[in-house]
Amino acid sequence: MVSFNYVIKDELGIHARPAGMLVKEAGALTSEITLDKAGKKGSAKKIFGVMGLGVKCGEEITVTVEGDSEEADAAVMKAFFENNL
Repeated sequence: MVSFNYVIKDELGIHARPAGMLVKEAGALTSEITLDKAGKKGSAKKIFGVMGLGVKCGEEITVTVEGDSEEADAAVMKAFFENNL
């Protein structure tokens, strides 16, 4: 299991468009990817799991990656967050 924290910098938070992009990016990976915001968790591979967290600008989330290629998948997800959110 690999995890990292990330503070959302997008002024609108994780709204519909970036949430869709996040789900698409996570869906292409083999690992299970979970987002955690203040104890509330959701799968990064499901749009309702991401949108249900209601992440706003300035809030910190924890991204947990579990699977056979978790190191590589975590690097992909970290790059996605840094470039898009």
